[in-house]
Amino acid sequence: MNRLKGKTAVITGGATGIGRAAAQRFIDEGAFVFIFGRRQEALDAAVADLGPSAHAVRGSVSDPADLDRLYAAVKAERGTLDIIFANAGTGSPLPLGEITTRHIDDTFDTNVKGTILTVQKALPLMRDGGSIILTGSSAGTTGAPAMSAYSASKAAVRNLARSWAEDLKGTGIRINVLSPGATATELAKQALGEEGQKVFASMTPLQRMADPAEIAAAAAFLASPDSSFMTASEVAVDGGLAQL
Repeated sequence: MNRLKGKTAVITGGATGIGRAAAQRFIDEGAFVFIFGRRQEALDAAVADLGPSAHAVRGSVSDPADLDRLYAAVKAERGTLDIIFANAGTGSPLPLGEITTRHIDDTFDTNVKGTILTVQKALPLMRDGGSIILTGSSAGTTGAPAMSAYSASKAAVRNLARSWAEDLKGTGIRINVLSPGATATELAKQALGEEGQKVFASMTPLQRMADPAEIAAAAAFLASPDSSFMTASEVAVDGGLAQL
C-alpha cells in the first residue's frame, strides 16, 4: 500500500520498539520519516536498517532546544510536515508511599511535557490534512499497581487529544491517541523475562502480548486518509486488556 506516499513524518522515540516499527511501516507505505531519540547508537542502527527514506536527529522531547533542531532539520530537508507520532515515553514502578519527586519529574517531563512540546513546536510546519498521533496506554484507563505516575501521565495524554482537537478546529489537522497494551519490544522482553511475559500475556483475552508491528499498523491507519473522519479518538490496541 502507498497510503502515505509523499508524506513527511516525525516519530519521537523512533529508534527502537513501537517507534522503530512505526518508522518501518510508514516508509513501507511511502513516507519519509524523521526519527528522534536520545541514543545516537540506536538512531544510527535504525537508519542503517530503514534506508534512505529515514533521517535521524538526536535529542530529548523534554528539551525545547533539541526539538527546535529537529524541526529545523524537517524544514530544511522537506519544507513541511504531515504526520507527528509523539511516541517517546518512559515509565518505571514505584508504589504509593515510595514515590519521589525525581520519579514524578522524570515521568511527566517525558510523557506530558515532552508530548506538549513535541506537538506545539511542530504546528508551524503542519499542513491541512495533517495527522497527530499521541501514544497513550491501556494503563491510562485501567491503572496498574506501582505504576500510578505512569498511569496518570498517560491519562493526561488522553485528555490532551480531547483538548487539542478543540484548539485545532478549522486547521484541517486531526489528533488521535493510540493506546497499546503490553507489547513485546526488545526492552519489554529484557525487563520482564520469560515469566513476566507470560503473566502479561495471560491478562488479555488474546492470551499474548502485541508485536510492535501490530501497533505500527494501527499508527499507519491513524496517519493515513483512511482515518480522515477521526479526531479526539482513542484507538486501543491492547488485546482487550482495558476493554473488559
